[in-house]
Amino acid sequence: MATQGMHSSKFCLHPAGDTPSACRLFDAIVSLCVPVIVSDYIELPFEDVIDYRKIAIFVDTRSAVKPGYLTKMLRKVSKDKILQYQRELKMVKRFFEYEDPDGTVNEIWRQVSSKLPLIKLMINRDRRLVKRGPHDLDCSCICSGQNWTIISR
Repeated sequence: MATQGMHSSKFCLHPAGDTPSACRLFDAIVSLCVPVIVSDYIELPFEDVIDYRKIAIFVDTRSAVKPGYLTKMLRKVSKDKILQYQRELKMVKRFFEYEDPDGTVNEIWRQVSSKLPLIKLMINRDRRLVKRGPHDLDCSCICSGQNWTIISR
């Protein structure tokens, strides 16, 4: 029933939760229901390839809790703008479909593989760096022959 409701709705409310993304966001996008994301800061999936400003409406939490604010704001969105959001949703919905061979699973692996070289770099760099305590001399002092400690503020 929830999926059917999303398919027949123009907007789907997506309040910030305890996870960066939730299946209701995926369901809304696949249903071409414009997500109304209520959050002051949210980390969204696949942001490196998706411009969420083209597919979702963002509302800060302070405004969202004002009585009637969301309803009034959403009623002002024109039919043409809704259709524009839905066209954009249609173009990115494959990223949120598990059955699509170029969908969610593929995107997750793409993101993991893009991070792997940086992870390897950090591991190798960490292995070669000399560990120093907060009161040890840094390289500039050692190289210059000075015998005082630099204090960071």
